[in-house]
Amino acid sequence: MKVFNKVIVVTGAGGGIGRELVCQLLEKGARVAAILHKSGIEEIQSLSRVYGDKISTHMANIANRDDVEKLPEEIIASHGCIDGIINNAGILQQFLSVNDLDYEQIQRVMDVNFYGTLYMCKSFIPHLLNRPEAHISNVSSMGGFLPVPLQSIYSASKAAVKMLTEGLHLELRDTNVGVTIVFPGGVDTNLVRNSGIVLEGVDNHSYKMLSPNEAAAIIIKGMENKKYRVLAGNDAKIMDFLYRLNPKKATDIIAKKIKTL
Repeated sequence: MKVFNKVIVVTGAGGGIGRELVCQLLEKGARVAAILHKSGIEEIQSLSRVYGDKISTHMANIANRDDVEKLPEEIIASHGCIDGIINNAGILQQFLSVNDLDYEQIQRVMDVNFYGTLYMCKSFIPHLLNRPEAHISNVSSMGGFLPVPLQSIYSASKAAVKMLTEGLHLELRDTNVGVTIVFPGGVDTNLVRNSGIVLEGVDNHSYKMLSPNEAAAIIIKGMENKKYRVLAGNDAKIMDFLYRLNPKKATDIIAKKIKTL
């Protein structure tokens, strides 16, 4: 689905990949509904000085179903319709074992990463089905197919996003709604930098993470090309191949190559 003249909803729009998605979609001629929770509102709203009513901002906690269920009506009031959603918002857990995590932290990660994506899909699919052409892009993670040290709950939440998205693809395959699952590897965002992760390649050379700009471009290209599955970054591509070939070996490699706090 080409994004030109389409209305695209982006979650996690306040920073990182989300902010780049908003900017690049606008540059490509889309109308954008930017969903934010706590931060980034001023910077996103400043885009309205350039793009006018092509962008709208909406405050919502995607982990709150009531917040999410209000969004379609608000966005339709601003733009007249909804053609696509990019479920980009997500959070990491604390770098702790499952044994050391409390249930409140576990619940928060699942609420944002999995239930937030589920609430968005459930709330918007009825509207997408009414469009001549529509698309859902859900952002999982390399951690959605490969366990990451001391990120077991995060990985579980992103694996749940993977299976939800692949299930939606089956359910919607005979409709006008396309579905894409995205697996980014390491992306150089504040979220990752502040976590203390050090990513390296599978050889002995340091590996350069994707920039948010590069990751956003890959996600949009996947939507426009109606891709079923998108691997964003060489690390995601390499580890996907290795995990298919030998899951235990891939898990051993990632355990050795990722340093945690």
